[in-house]
Amino acid sequence: MNTIYPARKIITMNPSNPEGTHIAVRDGMILGVGPLEDLTGWGDYRLDTTFADKVIVPGFVEAHAHVMAGGMLQHPYVGYYDRPLPDGSISPGIRSYDALIERLREIDAAMTDPAEALLAAGFDPIYFADQPRLTRHHLDRVSTTRPIYLHHASGHLATANTAMLALNGVTADLRVEGLGRDAQGELDGELREPAAMSLCKSAFREIQRANMTHQAIHYFGALANNAGITTCTDLGGLSILSERSLEAWRTITSEDSFPLRVVQYNLPAMPGAAADFDALADQFVALRHTQTERFRFGGVKFVLDGSIQGFSALLNPPGYYRGEDHGQLLAVPDQLKAWLLPFHRAGLSIHLHCNGNRTQDLAIETIEQLLKEVPAPDHRHTITHAQLTTQAQLRKMAKLGLCANFFTNHLWYWGDQHYEITVGPERANALEPCASALREGVSFSFHSDAGVTPLGPLHTMWCAVNRVTPKGRILGPAERITPAQALKAATIDAAYQLHMDAEIGSLEAGKAADFTILEDDPLNVDPMAIRDIGVWGTVLRGRPCKAAG
Repeated sequence: MNTIYPARKIITMNPSNPEGTHIAVRDGMILGVGPLEDLTGWGDYRLDTTFADKVIVPGFVEAHAHVMAGGMLQHPYVGYYDRPLPDGSISPGIRSYDALIERLREIDAAMTDPAEALLAAGFDPIYFADQPRLTRHHLDRVSTTRPIYLHHASGHLATANTAMLALNGVTADLRVEGLGRDAQGELDGELREPAAMSLCKSAFREIQRANMTHQAIHYFGALANNAGITTCTDLGGLSILSERSLEAWRTITSEDSFPLRVVQYNLPAMPGAAADFDALADQFVALRHTQTERFRFGGVKFVLDGSIQGFSALLNPPGYYRGEDHGQLLAVPDQLKAWLLPFHRAGLSIHLHCNGNRTQDLAIETIEQLLKEVPAPDHRHTITHAQLTTQAQLRKMAKLGLCANFFTNHLWYWGDQHYEITVGPERANALEPCASALREGVSFSFHSDAGVTPLGPLHTMWCAVNRVTPKGRILGPAERITPAQALKAATIDAAYQLHMDAEIGSLEAGKAADFTILEDDPLNVDPMAIRDIGVWGTVLRGRPCKAAG
């Protein structure tokens, strides 16, 4: 029997049928959207009024997130901003070094094994720019005997105490790029990028292991559902070729209660590391023959630089506004084309992590070389983050058919820091240039990079529409877009980026019955209220999935 859901309003993102009052579903598929009398002809139906006072939009599509959003919550959260938890509650932010140390002391006191390492996640030193950089000496105030490791919010840095460095044999004699040092050349405990972070192998491995657990995947699904997401990437799953990891994903995504469709983008190797990319491309293609309706293999991701707020993104002149430049290119320029070519030739989608515009130049030039050698008119390769994208880069991206996936949450979470510290006023005002991308014809979505920032398409939309910082600045009013344009980027355009726009991203006959249930209309509320709209939950393949809380 068909199910017909009436709603206060249904926004379809289908230009030929933009709105409706009812949506009909059968066997996980949309039969149509329109007035009730247009839908009853499909046969016997059940009228379900659960959403009669709600607003239905296409299921949100998050095209850049990580299962670490669930994995990191297996460790204490010590970030600056409040963080939503899978059960709908909130972990409060930590706003001072004293509060951080006190929180770590509480955790230390509750641990029964004196040799067990204390691992915590979410810290970011840039919010404490008026303080000396956090070092091992701060963490030694918590304990000089228990190893302590703070995994930073960006995922590109960590800070370890003296005991953690000693446990892993990390000494000042090591000449590894990314090891932080003080004025005397001694290690200060900061570890920048994987080459340095992984030296504390006991902690680094545990952080990675937490992302492979069943609990991490379940947390990931719950966080996504609470935010109204029906399709989400795990963008850069290094472990996905592990049979154990594959089995966990397949088992959990096949559970009737799991509320999410997951698209894996594999990380072929650790950033900067070489591998047999021809063989890996064959493996990734073979994986597609094993995918299911709710567990897909989209393509690959390469990480080419670090983070702006960590000063490890690679910038073109004039470089960083203030602060010490630790920009690292995590790829060999002369080899990048050879690394990417096997995946491009195999028809796999390539997502390139570029925070800095100098790195983005390399990515664009390399894709241009690939397309000259192996033409692919519908490749949809994507520059992800794309934060400092210039006008010239947008014009070239449009000609090459490159997509952008803007990290719009930076406008809120680090907008003031970018304006005052990292890149300065002019470039901060040009961050995440959505309006320019529209003008130049570059297809784009935007993302949370969860767990760097929380999953939440309403928040990324809010950022793109308002471009407001915590201090009340409007960063680049000329780059603001309309709520309708933002909703398009969070639904059908994100689906396009994942090569899934024929299946999801809009509400129209024949597509999957994936929709998000909102308490209000994002196209009609005050634009500043978009992020505060309540999420009832989602419908995935016709099955309602209520949000927690």
